[in-house]
Amino acid sequence: MPHLQALQVGRVKGVHGPATTLYSLGMHADISIPHLILIAAVAVITSIVGGLAGYGTGALMPLVLVPIVGPEPVVPIIAFSALFTNTSRALAFRTAVDWRRTAIVLGFATPTCLLGAWGYTTLSGKGVMAVIGTMMCASVPLRRVAIRRGLKLGERALAAASVGWGVVVGGTSGAGIILLSLLLAAGLQGGAVIATDAAISVAIGVAKVTVFDVAGAVDAQVIAVAVLIGAAAFPGAFVAKRLVDRLSLRAHVAILDAVVLAGGGAMILGALIR
Repeated sequence: MPHLQALQVGRVKGVHGPATTLYSLGMHADISIPHLILIAAVAVITSIVGGLAGYGTGALMPLVLVPIVGPEPVVPIIAFSALFTNTSRALAFRTAVDWRRTAIVLGFATPTCLLGAWGYTTLSGKGVMAVIGTMMCASVPLRRVAIRRGLKLGERALAAASVGWGVVVGGTSGAGIILLSLLLAAGLQGGAVIATDAAISVAIGVAKVTVFDVAGAVDAQVIAVAVLIGAAAFPGAFVAKRLVDRLSLRAHVAILDAVVLAGGGAMILGALIR
């Protein structure tokens, strides 16, 4: 994967722990301290948004990551950092996880997720921007259509839909909105949606990171930025847990949709003129 290798700062032998990795980031990657602070601040905000709405982190983080690290590392970074953010969310809402539906989705989505992640590693920077931007723009009408039509899924339909979702989530960022819609259509509500989404996303994240690592897309920069996002975002899920029963999400959803559409459109435009 020459296009990704050209971006890589090189694997650092003997890298162990967040402190060493962040030191490597500062030494080897052209990312300034203000950029790191910006990434951490956005991570905190998106983790709270994700905890409230069940999605948002994967859809919004690319808006700050692409200008700083470039398009190619974005999905690997978010996949790695999601292991932290989704674990915190799963722990915060652990009593509400629907383990039966978790097993159904993982059983049918994991194989196609591996395929989608591998496909992502073959894309150029221009292709990556186009894929992420398209997914971000498509997520908004997909969610609205699902709600308007009152989409209902039994266990077999959920399994079939998970096959398609696996391909999408493996190769893009921001596909969490699709999973959220599937779980809502399967009959889950409230905290159960957020909890089950998080539990599924942890396992899917492990699968994606494994593929990206084998393909050489996980280097010191990816690990360091992901650890920074994960560490900054971890408390956000617990803040969201305290707010989830008190805050109306109507305004938040409208604002988030607007940001996602604008960001996705900007990425598609950037891919076209790149």
